[in-house]
Amino acid sequence: MKRAFHLFLMLATGVLFTGCASKPKSGPATGEAAGSPSPIDRVKQLSPETKEKVLALDPDYLEDKEAMELISQLPAPHVICIHGGLLRVKSSMNSFADFLIGMGYPLDSIRHPGNGEFAYGHYDDSAEIAGTIAWYYEHDGLRPMIVGHSLGGIMAVRVLYEFTGSSETPFPVWNPVTGSAENRFDIVDPLTGTNRPGVGLKTPYASAALAGGMGRILPGEWDMNDKLREIPDSVEDFTGYQKGFDMAGGDFMGYGSGNDYHATGTAQVRNVRLPSLGAHWTIPYTKGLLEDEEALDWIDQYEPQPADDETSESDPEFGLDSAKVLWAADVWFSVRRHWVLELQRLVRAQSESSK
Repeated sequence: MKRAFHLFLMLATGVLFTGCASKPKSGPATGEAAGSPSPIDRVKQLSPETKEKVLALDPDYLEDKEAMELISQLPAPHVICIHGGLLRVKSSMNSFADFLIGMGYPLDSIRHPGNGEFAYGHYDDSAEIAGTIAWYYEHDGLRPMIVGHSLGGIMAVRVLYEFTGSSETPFPVWNPVTGSAENRFDIVDPLTGTNRPGVGLKTPYASAALAGGMGRILPGEWDMNDKLREIPDSVEDFTGYQKGFDMAGGDFMGYGSGNDYHATGTAQVRNVRLPSLGAHWTIPYTKGLLEDEEALDWIDQYEPQPADDETSESDPEFGLDSAKVLWAADVWFSVRRHWVLELQRLVRAQSESSK
């Protein structure tokens, strides 16, 4: 019944496009400069006083200027941005990357070290993305996060399933600097020094915004139709975003509990309903918010609703930009929170290993 309904939507409204074509944000990168310390070494070289300050941070309350000044000087986990749209355009998530950088997130923790781009596409290989995440963790000691929009949200959940080992073959470790798979399936866990498979790795945070709807009809997405709303244990903290009057990414126009995500096990899952105003494809275009002092003040003071079985709702009252502002605020809160938690996790692990 659901598939018939989704097919009707596709036939009635045609194909979905997101944004317009854009050039890469920067030229190819080569990764860390030769001889520069790795994120693991940078954290290891921190003074005892700085480490104590990091451990004393409350990741849920970082409005303090000194707290942001502290973490802005430290390494950050890579954020894997995944855009939607049928075309190979990345302008939407490039805009979101610019927003994160403007809010203080390190550019090199968003930019791809091999090609210099800021976003993956839903058409990319989920095994490659998973293998890249494993490579980043091995080299940085900080587990990457995943943020997907529209069809990119479906890909975000698909990547989470790669880590469960549900695929017929395990994914190889993928080197983003060389742009090729390495001849191995295991990594050296940077916190324990032991070998472990990439499968089973758990990401700290992932999110999917406006994923579903007409996107389910595309043949490349059929494998996720029964799994999209079921979040596995390969993520600790997951947030799903939905909005009404959304044929492109909402099941049943974005209304009803069919749009809610649920944990299959221990993952903490939140569902956030965005205001209906604003178009589906404009949500990630958040760079402009950096010039809106009122919106930035609202984002800085934002506190999300706790995870529970209900769909949390909020309206920042910014008119057509309300959904965009709420999405940006909620994602930024989680990214910033897990930035601190990952740093604390690495500091504690290094302290334990030195005893």
